[in-house]
Amino acid sequence: MSAGRFATLTFSREVAAPLATLWQVWIAPAARAVWSPPSPGVTVVQLEADSRIGGRDLSICRFEGTPDVHVDGRWLEMQPGRVSVNSEVVASEGVIESAALVTANFEETPTGSRITVTVQLSSLAQDMVGGYEHGFGGGLDNLVGVAERSMVIARVIKAPVSVVWGAWVNAESLPKWWGPDGFSCKTKRIDLRSGGEWIFDMIAPDGTVFPNHHRYGAMIPEARLDYVLHWGENGPKHADAWASFAEEDGATRVTLGMVMATKEEWQTAKGFGAEALGLQTLGKLARAIGAD
Repeated sequence: MSAGRFATLTFSREVAAPLATLWQVWIAPAARAVWSPPSPGVTVVQLEADSRIGGRDLSICRFEGTPDVHVDGRWLEMQPGRVSVNSEVVASEGVIESAALVTANFEETPTGSRITVTVQLSSLAQDMVGGYEHGFGGGLDNLVGVAERSMVIARVIKAPVSVVWGAWVNAESLPKWWGPDGFSCKTKRIDLRSGGEWIFDMIAPDGTVFPNHHRYGAMIPEARLDYVLHWGENGPKHADAWASFAEEDGATRVTLGMVMATKEEWQTAKGFGAEALGLQTLGKLARAIGAD
């Protein structure tokens, strides 16, 4: 193999978002699905996505007129808010084209946060440097915009993961606690599984009705669920969202993230205190299972 087929590439981006938000947008599959296509016309299909140490990310990258590109990644190390390390093998038409080790470092800045990605590349079939520069460069440009219209909240609930997860995926319990303090839910249809949906009205204390439609994507039991929020049944998309569950000293850290459809929607949500209302929702969950 010629020396020209080995390369070390570095990409760095400044992000006007908190470090915790940037970290989640980097690792959460629901967010990665939004920002990973590097340019218009490129489609990325997630076949498997498990962003835990030892987890696998398997995807197909498609561009009209070219063969599908298969990317098989493994998460090797994660230090939340500090560093992640993953491997990836790229293949096309059954031939492995490259292998790489990807290290992402994170740090706070005076205006938000910074991500620096180092790719140690071994090109096996051809010189892949240009492809990696396009893929990572375009993807990280997208990540900046996605992080700047995302919200992330978290709460530690003093109950086992199995109990917290069970309250979230139970069709009887979820509508009882979902929503901020004083809000209630009136369900039209509910099917809490991958490929399922929940169509409901959220009713404010003053009687205002907010139609909602959640479409559920991937679910990893007691670890993560992804869903898309719509304004009413089959209405415009409001956000790509996820909830993750992690054991922490016998308790459960619940992280709830949303990538708003537009920056304007993010600004509106920020203005009416969506993060505080989301924390109220997690507070209601804790009370519902007797863990407040």
